[in-house]
Amino acid sequence: MTISPLRTRTRMLAPYAVIGEPPEPDLEAIASIAAHICGVPKAVVNLIDDTHQYQVAAHGFTQAVCDREDSMCAISMTLPEPVYLPDARTDERWANNPFVTGVIGDVRFYSSTRLITPRGDVLGTLCVFDEEVREITDAQREQLELLAHQVVDVLELRRQSFELHDAVVRLERTREELVRSNEHLAAFAGQVSHDLKNPLASVVGYLHNLTEVGVVAAEPEASWCTQRALAASQRMSDMIGNLLDYASVGGSLNFQRVDLAEVMADLTDDLSAAIAAMGGAIEVDGVLPTVRADRVQIRAVLQNLVSNALKFRRLHRPPQISVSAAPQSDHWLLRVADNGIGIPPDRREQAFALLSRVHDESAREIAGNGIGLATCKRIVSSHGGEIGLTDTPGGGTTVWFTLPYDTVTP
Repeated sequence: MTISPLRTRTRMLAPYAVIGEPPEPDLEAIASIAAHICGVPKAVVNLIDDTHQYQVAAHGFTQAVCDREDSMCAISMTLPEPVYLPDARTDERWANNPFVTGVIGDVRFYSSTRLITPRGDVLGTLCVFDEEVREITDAQREQLELLAHQVVDVLELRRQSFELHDAVVRLERTREELVRSNEHLAAFAGQVSHDLKNPLASVVGYLHNLTEVGVVAAEPEASWCTQRALAASQRMSDMIGNLLDYASVGGSLNFQRVDLAEVMADLTDDLSAAIAAMGGAIEVDGVLPTVRADRVQIRAVLQNLVSNALKFRRLHRPPQISVSAAPQSDHWLLRVADNGIGIPPDRREQAFALLSRVHDESAREIAGNGIGLATCKRIVSSHGGEIGLTDTPGGGTTVWFTLPYDTVTP
């Protein structure tokens, strides 16, 4: 077999981690069985690299290492068929070999079978030999071939065991790195929470002061705007705290019964001014269920989807957004459909990747950071659901997501 310069025999044998190690008991047992089957005093498992032959298991003598150029099996492993020599002195390929001439040994009988892996690599040989001329039967030769397969099985199992061990070590290192990363994330989340909540608290404080100012209290429209700003600020504060807590190590979802109709009512109220300015509308098609979920997280999903629908609207068509729900066999299927510019089918999977932007913005500047849909996918997944994209009939995008049944009422 030809080994490419970039993949030498030494590199090929390295994953088995048997050269230079204590004898593998299973390989020694196979060598012993081979000698017994053939009725010869000696048997050996040879692995051959670029420069040497390594007797990694032996029966009847002490294993050793020799130069590849002196090895009988270095010749045998290049031949397509097993080698069977009653007297090696009679074959010109081995007659002058030092293991035959007496320089290293006085081998007469010699039979060798290649060790071929499932990938077609020839690792070396299983061979039996004697210092006397002898013959073995066809049945014994067949048994040697079967034992050669067993040698390969042992070596492959050893390689896979080491690879598994290495994979476990890498996984443990990755886990440790993830723990460190999450610790940094937790510290970062705490800092961001502090940096965002403090100015937000100031805004809330100023709004409370405004409610106490006589001119605001006496003006219905100003009072109404102030109260709405206070409500929106409180929801913003809750969302910051919960989302940052969820991002940190140990963060968990606060599951409770959530009326999605109420969530949509709050959401529509917050976005009503923006929607009205565009001449659009949000409608709830049918009845939305009450689910067991994290209220803040699910609201974040709906808000992201509605905000995306407004952001990616058609400039000359008022945005129309429809939110609906339907019971399935074991979950709720919720849809947020719009009549906007849509997402090409070949980019829909990419749309859920963090920091991914899938629209061609060459003709129109659309603000965004590519986090919204990635956040939605993470939240839905944490609730045990799935999320995806389809076309809206007549044009636009429909985002669907599922929430499992869990003590819900329609």
